[in-house]
Amino acid sequence: MVNNKRRLYWTLQIGGWTFYALAQIIGSVFVSNEQAVSAQRIIFLTYESVFYLLITHIFRELINRWRWLSAGMAVLIPRVIGSVIVLGFIMYFLRLPISIPLGLFNSSVAWDVRNILGLTSVYALIFFLWCVLYFVYNYFERYNTSLKLEASIKEIELSNLKSQLNPHFIFNALNSIRALVDENPAKAKRAINQLSNILRNSLTTGKRGLTKFEDELKIVNDYLGLESIRFEERLKTEFEIDPLSLDFLVPPLMVQTLVENGIKHGISKLTAGGLIQMKSIVKDDRLSIQIRNSGHYTNGSGKETGLGLENTRQRLRLIYGDKASFRILSENNTFVLTEIEIPHLH
Repeated sequence: MVNNKRRLYWTLQIGGWTFYALAQIIGSVFVSNEQAVSAQRIIFLTYESVFYLLITHIFRELINRWRWLSAGMAVLIPRVIGSVIVLGFIMYFLRLPISIPLGLFNSSVAWDVRNILGLTSVYALIFFLWCVLYFVYNYFERYNTSLKLEASIKEIELSNLKSQLNPHFIFNALNSIRALVDENPAKAKRAINQLSNILRNSLTTGKRGLTKFEDELKIVNDYLGLESIRFEERLKTEFEIDPLSLDFLVPPLMVQTLVENGIKHGISKLTAGGLIQMKSIVKDDRLSIQIRNSGHYTNGSGKETGLGLENTRQRLRLIYGDKASFRILSENNTFVLTEIEIPHLH
């Protein structure tokens, strides 16, 4: 996917500026009323097109580095206008050294203020048209991606409701709460609130593309609170959360799904129970979420488990492309590590 996008970009860049060079050369024939354009003029126009290609490529790298694609129109338009004017001046003065050895340099014309402003305006207009095409393409691409995400969420929602909030889970939670009503009313009330939070978030998951990691952690805590009623001392939990990770955006209920997967296919099968350990690490503007659970991992341990993991991979791929990673593996045949790594979406 990334290679295809890069190939398309370079095809459009090289093809577009090559077409521009040919149009300039052919246009020079009509302007000069000559049957042929001089070799020096052809070389000069070719160099000019190469400069266009290099400058727009560098500008594209800066646009991505400064995250202009995520900026609003009120902020973006002044930035683009200011940038193309600067690029127009750079283009004008960059071509002057090339014209000297080709015998096309005329100092009185080259340093004339009206000529400088006139040609700079032309170059700025060409850069502006390139920007319009580049931003329109990216906006349409993002819109297409968002449509795919919405369609995927509808499909994933069914499997989420089946694997995360299946009748078996709700039945166990309600049984645990019922046992607490007479024994510990305060704890029963807290458990009802936890179940309510999980149900509410599950019903709105199809309406939200992303949620803060901080909010996702609250759902995980509610879920573990309910499970601790059922497992009692058999379930132990440890959290090591980097404060910088709280503002990262993650797909809703994805982390909770992986925690539930660890309990259902790991701890619940151990007589003595086990440990759920969650750790978040932020490094180089990327978030790593590590979930460890006691137990053993067998690749393809069940249809439902495989479906849940594949849904996780699909959601990550649609939202983050190749910038996210997901893996699950066994550690020393004692723990199962599930790790997600995602970039920061600003």
